[in-house]
Amino acid sequence: MIEGPLGDLLVYAQDHGLITAVDVPYVRNRVLEVLRIAEYDLVSEGTGSPATIDHLLRPLLDDAAARGLIEPDTPTQRDLWDTAIMGCFVQRPSAVQHLFWQDYQRSPLAATDHLHAGAVASNYIRVTRTDRNLSWAYPCEYGVLDMTINLSKPEKDPRDIAAAASAAGGGYPACLLCRENEGYAGRPDHPARQNLRLIDLELTGEPWFLQYSPYRYYNEHCIVLSQEHRPMVISAATFRRLAEFTAILPHYLAGSNADLPIVGGSILSHDHYQGGHYEFPMDRAKTLWSTTRDGVDVRVLQWPLAVLRLSGDDERVLSLADRVLAGWRSYSDPGRGVLAYSGGTPHNTITPIARRMAGRLRLDLVLRNNRTSAEHPDGLFHPHAQIHPVKKENIGLIEVMGLAVLPDRLQTELQLVAEALASGGPLAPAANAHQPMLEMLREADSPANLEQAYLQTRDAASAYFVAGLEHCSVFGRDIVAGCQDFLATLD
Repeated sequence: MIEGPLGDLLVYAQDHGLITAVDVPYVRNRVLEVLRIAEYDLVSEGTGSPATIDHLLRPLLDDAAARGLIEPDTPTQRDLWDTAIMGCFVQRPSAVQHLFWQDYQRSPLAATDHLHAGAVASNYIRVTRTDRNLSWAYPCEYGVLDMTINLSKPEKDPRDIAAAASAAGGGYPACLLCRENEGYAGRPDHPARQNLRLIDLELTGEPWFLQYSPYRYYNEHCIVLSQEHRPMVISAATFRRLAEFTAILPHYLAGSNADLPIVGGSILSHDHYQGGHYEFPMDRAKTLWSTTRDGVDVRVLQWPLAVLRLSGDDERVLSLADRVLAGWRSYSDPGRGVLAYSGGTPHNTITPIARRMAGRLRLDLVLRNNRTSAEHPDGLFHPHAQIHPVKKENIGLIEVMGLAVLPDRLQTELQLVAEALASGGPLAPAANAHQPMLEMLREADSPANLEQAYLQTRDAASAYFVAGLEHCSVFGRDIVAGCQDFLATLD
């Protein structure tokens, strides 16, 4: 009996602005088509429920699984099916785009508010998952950092892995970011995207698109992607596109991962940026040193990494940023371990972040280097080995700005450390990698109870993350002198 839950879902969709009463018969039939149901009793149809979208979808998925449609019955397969269902409720791309630009005439804020609300209502952004992420604030010498343990991505079932291995994959879509994902049904090794909608943009005369991230690491976390599937490159055009994007949506920031391995992001094969409506810890960073160059305000931030903050008129900021990038690409400082090249292999690049502040362009340029060494094979300016129990992955754009995205395993591991700290007993084998952290904690005041032990453990993990960011500084702790030495080469 799916009439009750389907009716409730139809009411939910109307209440959240996905459809109108006029759409109900059509959308009902589309869902029945997806679920391969021919008979339906309108009299038994549900009339609404206060349940979350996950609870509304679950009975429909349970019914599909019972009839053998969802096979194997795993979280990944259920995601494919519930996305197909919710795709029935989302307007065609042209209609979504028309509404966005109609809203834009009122204000850019109105446009993004409406678009983001639709992405949440359609379950493209699975807020019931993203809200599970553990979050806390960590005060340190650089300000208050945002710490999270990411629990929103479902763990792969071995049956999913087997299905992906046997699936007829191919080159369509070419990657997870390509525009061809819009409306794509997905497969075991590729998420369904029937409820994804893109907004057309023009940046530096090229077609680009705006979409929201389904994993929502922060408020209105969005992705700006090139229509062309091409590798990420940090260039003068990058800075100009970020400036143009923030001119279109001045309440959003926009930044790019770096374009080299180790210091880059997870997807370097497709040129894209990330943005959103959020104040990051780096936005609140204090100034260590400032000067004026070519009519641009230049600041060095009190931050774990080396950051040059440029503020001023667009063209002047962009001109100076181009000079900084060109100079940094070829800059070496052997005394601090910075080498521009090893043979013909480049090491220097920049992580840029743009904002509009009081009508002026503000461009943060984070100096990066991806050298490795015998002592640090994962990266000389990368979290060193002692940090890896907490954070081993690349320090990308989001972490650079002071938002830690820590692996889900830490939820259990930190609890085990806390239990050993509170009890005075040995550390459970599953958390053996954190033995140095436990020994450090035991040198401090003993916790009064398990709750206090957990808070102490959590702060220790946060301190590890901060130390990992410091390892990424190309000038170590000598950031002001290092930046001054570099800027002097631009004269």
